Amino acid sequence: MMQAGVTLDIQPDSQALAVQAADFIAAQVRAKPTLSILVATGNTPMPTYAELGRRAARGDIDFSRVTAVQLDEYLGLSDHDPRSLWGWMERSFVTPLGIRQSIRLADPAAFEADIAALGGIDLAILGLGPNGHLGFNEPPSPPTAPTRVLALTPASLESNRAYWGELSVPTHAITAGMNVILSARAVLLLVNGAHKRDILRRTLEGPETPDVPSSLLRRVPLTVIADEAAWT
Repeated sequence: MMQAGVTLDIQPDSQALAVQAADFIAAQVRAKPTLSILVATGNTPMPTYAELGRRAARGDIDFSRVTAVQLDEYLGLSDHDPRSLWGWMERSFVTPLGIRQSIRLADPAAFEADIAALGGIDLAILGLGPNGHLGFNEPPSPPTAPTRVLALTPASLESNRAYWGELSVPTHAITAGMNVILSARAVLLLVNGAHKRDILRRTLEGPETPDVPSSLLRRVPLTVIADEAAWT
């Protein structure tokens, strides 16, 4: 049985996951056209963003008043570097959806001040790291962990290497803190693949602990959409 405030939605495959997640996000935007969204990159949410882009192109949904908020970024890259997570968010989410306002993550204090001025995060869209990390909040990350610069762990360097081919993975990054993530009014966690099965179980059924940062999401209204491979 899921904890109160947690909804688990199992879909048969990654494409069905994307459609269901797009339905969820679209409903949130229709309910509040000025929605602020904390936006994860990575492979898992890309089909969802592509589905939303198709709907926006058809005129089914209007994202023009939405504010996109960057979740994390490598340090030391130009905007034109293919490894820039800002560029990835722009290409996959902001531009296809016609979003006109974004908050960039560059300086921790300025970023958190911008979020406060915005009135907080309405919806955080997150992927699930293999060790429960959210953004670059690696274990252990307590709920009070702030937006900060940090060195990437060997596990994160290895998992991120798959994105960039022959390009090196930057060794340092900045991440929205657990304090930002856990202050969101709603969280959508997208999970796919059998390799995420163990960490998803620990996220939803194990103890709430900074050693599994994703387990702390049970403290906020949480919707998990996963494919069958990630759960069964």
